[in-house]
Amino acid sequence: MKNIIGRKVGMTSVFTADGRSIPVTVISAGPCTVLQRKTADSDGYDSVALAYGEIKKSRLNKPDAGRFKKAGLEARGVIREFRDGIDGVEVGQTITVTSFEPGDYVDVIGTSKGHGFSGGIKRWNFSGGGRSHGSMIHRQPASNGDTNAGHVVRGSRRPGHYGVDRVTHQNLEVVQADADRNVLLVRGPVPGARNGIVLVTAASRPPKRPAAAAEAK
Repeated sequence: MKNIIGRKVGMTSVFTADGRSIPVTVISAGPCTVLQRKTADSDGYDSVALAYGEIKKSRLNKPDAGRFKKAGLEARGVIREFRDGIDGVEVGQTITVTSFEPGDYVDVIGTSKGHGFSGGIKRWNFSGGGRSHGSMIHRQPASNGDTNAGHVVRGSRRPGHYGVDRVTHQNLEVVQADADRNVLLVRGPVPGARNGIVLVTAASRPPKRPAAAAEAK
């Protein structure tokens, strides 16, 4: 099962065998426990619920406490469901980074950093007004469009809440999977701040490998 929950630790770089430096994101992934197996007959769809992270029992809400009690498992802090690649997974099973291998492509889902209420320059990369002393519109969003509409046109790029969105980065290559330390190194950036929860899944649309590389692997 190539699905796992983890936390973003930060970024670093590693060197390849030919001496190239590759930027990687360090993810502390797993171990996760299979909390529940949902089926189309009982729940209307097939999925597996994974539990990750430590938590005090006093901080669990009653529904989640009941789920752990029913499964006979130790309480965990984070619960997420996965629908793909769940064949042969049973309740109580432990999922670790051993499911991933260097060269695998994964999709990483996280919550982007929050920027609060932001203006058009920060949120949409507007160029802004003139920089001269008398401009007076250095960072203003300028015209709002049709003055007869009486409302802001839907889809207009305006100042507003920026960040705290669910973001998916696709086709990140696994550089290293360290089972001893429960660490995944993936090539490139991962959405969110440090210590943010991320979901790592097998790439839904992985890039096509050259025939020679596929045979070698």
